[in-house]
Amino acid sequence: MRIFVAGGSGAVGRRLIPVLVERGHAVVALTRHPAKVAELEALGASPAVADALDPAAVTAAVVQARPEVVIHELTALKGMRDFRHLDRSFAATNRLRTEGTDNLLVAARAAGARRFVAQSYAGWPYARVGGPAKSEEEPLDPNPPRGARETLAAIRHLETAVLAAPELEGVVLRYGGLYGPGTSLEPGGEQFEDLRRRRFPVVGSGAGIWSFLHVDDAAQATAQAVECGAPGLYNVVDDDPAPAAVWLPALARMIGAPSPLRLPAWLARLVAGEFVVAAMTEIRGASNAKARRELGWEPHHQSWRTGFATLMGEPRPVRAAA
Repeated sequence: MRIFVAGGSGAVGRRLIPVLVERGHAVVALTRHPAKVAELEALGASPAVADALDPAAVTAAVVQARPEVVIHELTALKGMRDFRHLDRSFAATNRLRTEGTDNLLVAARAAGARRFVAQSYAGWPYARVGGPAKSEEEPLDPNPPRGARETLAAIRHLETAVLAAPELEGVVLRYGGLYGPGTSLEPGGEQFEDLRRRRFPVVGSGAGIWSFLHVDDAAQATAQAVECGAPGLYNVVDDDPAPAAVWLPALARMIGAPSPLRLPAWLARLVAGEFVVAAMTEIRGASNAKARRELGWEPHHQSWRTGFATLMGEPRPVRAAA
């Protein structure tokens, strides 16, 4: 098939393009940076240079590519560390999830594409009540933490627009928290370094449930969604949702960092804001049962324990303290 990947030079896009090429697809990849053309060519894609927020330029690029499938992997998360002001930090990504999504949908229809696969997020948007691993049928947070409301609204916009798009098979993949090459959760990445410097504390009870996903597993799931599966929502996460109080100390031990500090929720709320407290104490993870069943996908890194260990060259999984 002919496939158009918007965001081909991002963390997932760089892992996805070779997978698609290996499966025999012809890939055109969008970037707004001319300096990344050679990188995209080395990955096996034909590059297209345009700003995703420029409707005419995007439509021209997609129409010229004549894709059967358009994949939306656009984000702007590099160096994002200010979780106190999440909406401000995510402002560029939120525009890509709203204006960028709308531009790509118009372009996909103009090009005669039949399927549209978009990246969304399962890491914290589910309602902070009920069981630890949410299915796609369960509601998103009706009252998100202050400072994260615009970001959740942008996620909702993307999902609603893709699933309701006329003339297209809309597929939305809710990725878990990404780790691995090109993310902030890899050796040398921002979150790893914050953990080494004890700037990544466990807040309050640490009972917030996190669902993770290796970027290579994200790429494989996305390739599966290109080729099969009914339109709709899919959680794409590993099999091991874990409380912050479990995974943070385990990761610290694995990388040889000191044990994370423990910060009372009231103090964290003053210092870091409501979103950080919610993420550490209240959020829920996600279940991948539907993606396994309907996409025929299963994560190679079934647990963050073995996945994180792989990043460090460790043959054995990281185990939490008793």
